[in-house]
Amino acid sequence: MSKILIRGAKVLGGEPQDVLIDGETITQVGTGLSADGAEVVEAGGKVLLPGLVDLHTHLREPGREDSETVLTGTRAAASGGYTSVFAMANTFPVADTAGVVEQVWRLGQESGYCDVQPIGAVTVGLEGQKLAELGAMHESAAGVTVFSDDGKCVHDAVIMRRALEYVKAFGGVVAQHAQEPRLTEGAQMNEGVVSAELGLGGWPAVAEESIIARDVLLAEHVGSRVHICHLSTAGSVEIVRWAKSRGIRVTAEVTPHHLLLTDELVRSYNPVYKVNPPLRTERDVTALREALADGTIDIVATDHAPHPHEDKDCEWAAAAMGMVGLETALSVVQETMVDTGLLDWAGVADRMSFTPARIGRAEGHGRPVSAGEPANLTLVDTAYRGPVDPAGFASRSRNTPYEGRELPGRVTHTWLRGKATLVDGKLT
Repeated sequence: MSKILIRGAKVLGGEPQDVLIDGETITQVGTGLSADGAEVVEAGGKVLLPGLVDLHTHLREPGREDSETVLTGTRAAASGGYTSVFAMANTFPVADTAGVVEQVWRLGQESGYCDVQPIGAVTVGLEGQKLAELGAMHESAAGVTVFSDDGKCVHDAVIMRRALEYVKAFGGVVAQHAQEPRLTEGAQMNEGVVSAELGLGGWPAVAEESIIARDVLLAEHVGSRVHICHLSTAGSVEIVRWAKSRGIRVTAEVTPHHLLLTDELVRSYNPVYKVNPPLRTERDVTALREALADGTIDIVATDHAPHPHEDKDCEWAAAAMGMVGLETALSVVQETMVDTGLLDWAGVADRMSFTPARIGRAEGHGRPVSAGEPANLTLVDTAYRGPVDPAGFASRSRNTPYEGRELPGRVTHTWLRGKATLVDGKLT
């Protein structure tokens, strides 16, 4: 690998600096650095961030390669500025054994675009009946530290307690999909004024909030870590805020789409807006933004959920739930948090790199942009604004809610341990 000099970038949105990469490592950060023998990337006016880390990605492989593969998903990740993603366990077969998580991990190594850390299932087959091989998955080559039945809730309190007790022994974390299943039977969208007017089955906020309340109390009782996936309601924010005030070891994530979109969009009956948890109200969106700004919500996670065309281009009731998000996440965060003054770029680096890497223990990621650190970096043209065109996505799927919508910011370069995976907006 040759030397690379990133010249004049605003590191974490600060004053312009030069960053010199030699091999896999950042060797110098300063002004007026020599370009001798180095490839120069002119970065004047652009923001340089540590490589983004996504704690919630669906790569679908093995089993649903018609939606996504580890290769296409990691290419999408690199396009969006990510250098590390955590792959959810709801594959076919389910990632509930050491063999399956090792398969996903090795596919990530082979792709070369992004580090892939598999998330192990909490229960066998995601069925909620008995614990999966948590210890074996942790001790495997994949070194699993995060466990989740995402797509389904670990609804049995005894199973959830046992999982929290088990992962405590090796510093792991259970990531809960908070959804009381009995309260969401037949639900199609957020329960509220819009669902009543449209005659669609309502998905009440309390279905999420009741599980979060239970699980933070279980985490307190056990003394273990719990992470709340895709938190979506104002009430959930208040429960997490209360739990943190008691010293309970809880972290939480919000998706970009829950920071921007509301249930009013469902009036179009366009299945692209069908997602789990559902789009909520403007009041919820405001609460989520404020909670992300003040640190009650710890991170942004994409919940990148690719689906083939036929699973979304159908009537609302039959459509699959989920949206792709890796390639638009940073733009949505700029739109909702940076351009509104709620976060600066250092705050974005914290919510989208430093903290998710810490929660998931992503070694070598979420590190400062300073000498001696791994060269996992992303360069962003924050002055850009333009329409989203899914035809240009690297993901195998196109189920984005932002098609044609103008969003700010564009990732121009991504480096994974000093290797350029994205150059001038094009994958290498």
